[in-house]
Amino acid sequence: MRKLLWLPIIAAALFSAYWGASAWMLNRSLSGWFDQQRNAGWVADYTRLKTGGFPTRFDTRIQDLELADPWSGLAWSAPLFRFFAPSIRPGNITAIWPERQILATPEQKITITADTMRATVLFNETTDLNLARISFDLARVAMTSTQGWENRLTSGRLFLAQIPGPANTYRVEFDARDLTPAAAFLKRFERVTLLSDQIQGARIDAIVTFDAPWDRFAVERARPQPTHIRLTAARATWGELDLQLTGELKVSPDGVPEGQISVKARNWRQMVEMAREMGALPPEMESTLLRTLDFLAGLSGDKDTLETRLTFRNGFVAFGPIPLGAAPNLHIR
Repeated sequence: MRKLLWLPIIAAALFSAYWGASAWMLNRSLSGWFDQQRNAGWVADYTRLKTGGFPTRFDTRIQDLELADPWSGLAWSAPLFRFFAPSIRPGNITAIWPERQILATPEQKITITADTMRATVLFNETTDLNLARISFDLARVAMTSTQGWENRLTSGRLFLAQIPGPANTYRVEFDARDLTPAAAFLKRFERVTLLSDQIQGARIDAIVTFDAPWDRFAVERARPQPTHIRLTAARATWGELDLQLTGELKVSPDGVPEGQISVKARNWRQMVEMAREMGALPPEMESTLLRTLDFLAGLSGDKDTLETRLTFRNGFVAFGPIPLGAAPNLHIR
């Protein structure tokens, strides 16, 4: 009986030793990672790094965090970054961003505030932190730039998960609701009818294959680049304008897409006006474009709804039979 009484004490001692060793290794690994980035030329600083949460979880807090990549010119700073994981499942991590943080580019500084900015991450059991799944949730986000613009978003969600099939293939889902663009952006379209001051929603559902896995090396070395994109559904609604896309693209190593995207656009004439106001449509092409698209829309029986294709070939893109110019580059910086 006396031996049985010792069992819970021994178990508690072993678990305490496991938790303490794991927390120490976690702090040491993080400190080592910051040292590696500094040695590689990054700015990678903080004032305090501590892990608590005994006994149920590992709760790590990094204060006054600053990261800057000298090659891309991107920098991020936050007064506190926190992440935690259950003691028995350390690969299942929840990360919480602060209510205020700063993202800097070579051109501007952007102050980001949010009621909620949280990610839940599940890693495969590998030393390189190979990503199995991530869900990134946003609520009441504002982005204010030193260049004088401000965007606001009521809610958003990004979901990415590895799926069976070709190596490094992920399902990507994105959903955003009630985006209020910057006033200067809205002013560019003040002559376009049927628009509202708020973009009601945008949704993307896609299967994307990359040339490398999303793991810690995606941050430390180079971002994985898309090689194949299957767009199963994409939709954006702004006022009475509605745009839907589906299709498939192959992407070359230098970021040039090849393939076709089916397009369904409701109130497409206003979209042509938007392209003109953005400077994406030369004025001399507008009348020809309208006549051609009017003919194509008439084939479907609804002249306000256009159904056609975007064709990407040899580095160029065409909208139906109309060449638009060079295709966008899909290389991820």
